[in-house]
Amino acid sequence: MEEEEFVDAINSAFWSDVNHTDFIDSAGSMLQSAVAFLKPTRVSARQLPRSVARVDAKSRVLFPLGWGHAAEYVRPRLALTGDAAHRVHPLAGQGVNMGFGDISSLLHHLRTAAFNGKDLGSVSHLTSYEQTDSVTALLFWLHRPTEKALFHQATLLVLLRTWGLQATNAVSPLKEQIMAFASK
Repeated sequence: MEEEEFVDAINSAFWSDVNHTDFIDSAGSMLQSAVAFLKPTRVSARQLPRSVARVDAKSRVLFPLGWGHAAEYVRPRLALTGDAAHRVHPLAGQGVNMGFGDISSLLHHLRTAAFNGKDLGSVSHLTSYEQTDSVTALLFWLHRPTEKALFHQATLLVLLRTWGLQATNAVSPLKEQIMAFASK
């Protein structure tokens, strides 16, 4: 596509009502009204989609979406972290956050080994780092059914997703905990 046609396509995707249904929109509005009644606020909850004004020439690139992780994270004198250990699709920057978590965990284990006079590159010590990344392994295990449920277009699942996101947004302590966890 030419740049102008590409910008139009992006804006159409942002503003399109193709996947909206009156039922889901009405149900979402009902929950928003109930939340506004129970938790009045002076700020409007309505957010308009963004618009793209232009795209720099030759700035478009393709990043294939994917999900995977290494079968082993450690070998003698080697520890994989970040994208070398696992790859996630770019959903809210979680890939980079997971990489930062890997580095923090590996540093913790290396400091402990150094403090105890252990060989920093021994597999027996590095395995403790690999085991702490079990949260990542759990995410990968849960990924397929979760992704299918969250991004499915079945009316009931779309309604549950809509209400879940609205409820999470309305409960500030829960929202703050999720944001704190995601930014670790």
